[in-house]
Amino acid sequence: MDWNVPDELSNVIVTGKSGAGKQPRIDVLVDEFELEQLSTGNIFRKYLGKFDNFDYEGDLDEFWNGDDFIPDNEIAEKLGTEDESIILGMKAKYFVGKGLFVPDRITNQLFKSYFKERGFSGQVLDGYPRTLSQSEFLLELVEEKGTAIDFVVWVENSDELIIERTTKRRICPECGKVYHLKYDPPTEENKCKECGTEVIQRSDDTEEKIRSRLQEFKDKTIPALKYLEENGVPIAKVPGHLEEFTPENVKRSVMEEIEKLF
Repeated sequence: MDWNVPDELSNVIVTGKSGAGKQPRIDVLVDEFELEQLSTGNIFRKYLGKFDNFDYEGDLDEFWNGDDFIPDNEIAEKLGTEDESIILGMKAKYFVGKGLFVPDRITNQLFKSYFKERGFSGQVLDGYPRTLSQSEFLLELVEEKGTAIDFVVWVENSDELIIERTTKRRICPECGKVYHLKYDPPTEENKCKECGTEVIQRSDDTEEKIRSRLQEFKDKTIPALKYLEENGVPIAKVPGHLEEFTPENVKRSVMEEIEKLF
C-alpha cells in the first residue's frame, strides 16, 4: 500500500510508557523510512564501556569539586587522555557508580556526542528526550545543526495492560531471548528453548518498580512532549495494544497515524 508520507525524514522520536510496545513501532519506522535506531541504552553502554575499558583505577571523586566536574582540560590531564568519549564515560560512571541518576546536562552531552557521529540526521530517537530540559536541549541542537525533528510517535497503552504483560516477562540470562509466560512461554521446566538455561524475571519487572516507571513517564516525559508539540513538532498517537498483533497490523496502525500528519 502506498502511504501519503514524505519520502525522506530528518529525525523521528518514538516515546511511550515503559513496556508500551515501542520496539515494534520503531522497527516500522526504520524499515519504511530507512532510518537508524538511536537508543539511549546503547549510548550509555558505549560511553560507560569506553571508560571501563580504559582501566582507570583512581578515585572518581578527584574529578568533582563539590558542585560540578573540574574543567575538561584538567580531567584530561588527570586521566592521561584527551579522548572525549572516555571523559564523557567517566562523567556518566561517576553517577552510575554511586547509584545516582545521571543528570540531564550529562545525558545531553552523551546524546550530542553520539548524535554527532550520525550526522545529526536519519535517526529514530528511542528513550530521548525524557524530560523537559532534554526536549529544550534537543530542539536547540537540531536548529543549530540545520536539521529537524519531523514528528513524534507516541505509543499508547494502559497501565494495567503494561503491568500484566511486563510482570509475566522472562528473559534468558545466557542468550538474552525474551519470553512471556502467557503468550510465548519457555519450556515447562522454565528453561530457554534456545539454549536450555533457566529463564529469570528481571529485577525491575516487579509491579512496584513498573508503577514507579509509569509515574515517572507522567511526571517527566509528558511535559517534555507538550513542549515539543507547543514548539511545532507534531505527535502521532498509535495504539500499543492490538487485538490481533501481526507485523501487518502494527505497520498499518503506525502508518495510518503518521499519514494524518501530512
